[in-house]
Amino acid sequence: MAETSPSDLKSTPLYQRHVAANGRMVPFGGYSLPVQYPSGIMAEHKWTREQAGLFDVSHMGPAFLTLNNPSGDTEADHAAVSALIEPLICGDIAGLKPGNIRYTLLLNETGGVVDDLMVGRSPLFAGALYIVVNAGTKEGDFAIIEAAVGDKARLMRADADNALLALQGPEAVNVIAQIAPGAGELTFMQYAPFEWGGERLIISRAGYTGEDGFEILVSAANATKLWDALLADDRVKPIGLGARDSLRLEAGLPLYGHELDETISPIEAVLGFAVSKRRREAADFPGAGRILAERENGPSRIRIGLIVEGAPAREGAEILDTAGSPIGVVTSGGFAPSLGKAIAMGFVPPAHATQGTRLQVSVRGRAQPAEVVPTPFVPHRYFRKAS
Repeated sequence: MAETSPSDLKSTPLYQRHVAANGRMVPFGGYSLPVQYPSGIMAEHKWTREQAGLFDVSHMGPAFLTLNNPSGDTEADHAAVSALIEPLICGDIAGLKPGNIRYTLLLNETGGVVDDLMVGRSPLFAGALYIVVNAGTKEGDFAIIEAAVGDKARLMRADADNALLALQGPEAVNVIAQIAPGAGELTFMQYAPFEWGGERLIISRAGYTGEDGFEILVSAANATKLWDALLADDRVKPIGLGARDSLRLEAGLPLYGHELDETISPIEAVLGFAVSKRRREAADFPGAGRILAERENGPSRIRIGLIVEGAPAREGAEILDTAGSPIGVVTSGGFAPSLGKAIAMGFVPPAHATQGTRLQVSVRGRAQPAEVVPTPFVPHRYFRKAS
């Protein structure tokens, strides 16, 4: 059971730990979560880039999708469960190897993004997938999936009775080895079960910071024990939502409701890689007509990265051309602690999206110079297999 907060918000199993650590609790996605701890967002951000940060992301939506009547044939069962989820998304799930995860997009019929999510093929069970969706969209996402699979499979939500922890940063691999020897053998976008504390943890090598790191699904009963065990390592400090956002912004990662929504296509969001080759060739995903046309001919708007001179441009700020005419809007912006300057992401017509293009952003009614730069702003440090 999650410990209760003094509000109507939901609380995670780690709520009391955040309060005890003097975390500043704020509403987020219907939950009470820490935006920062006393050290502050800047220090937490830098610690994650240099050591290992521990995040409570239990507001997210983990779930397991399993066939109701598996045949016992491993490959046939995987094909069957993939065939249930693939009509909703643009990723190749059928082609996943056991234990591998794919980043993909839940799409509407007009090619807009309903959510971005992770889908992994179980390394243990035939006909089973591990799915993680976003907090703010999870109720709708799960309803869509359940309607699509009908009586052929069962969606077992894992958000109510579990906690999800993210351990991120260059020291994460050394820290996780103390908890789950062997987890360091995973590579980026792989997951596996590991025994700890009398239960089976689900550990994936993934995250939302641009750093190497791990996400750990643990029972609510054992969540505080695991949290404490990880924080007992001097290389680990708790990190709040504020630094999570500045880290993902530096990494150029989209946030649903900002760089992604039901009007924005994968091509506009520069997520064309998420539209798998087999699915493109078959054109068998929602909104395929629009998405494939944009891939061929270019979209009317496209996501860009900006370095901003002066004060940060926040969500909703207008992007202007050099003559001062509005051409787009900022979807995320803030100060980048790793760079010591303001950065932003937003959408503009492709004619204004070339690297090095000089633009402006309107901040409190004043035009400030900005320049189009490639993303990520800070290089990703994911642990991939040597090719």
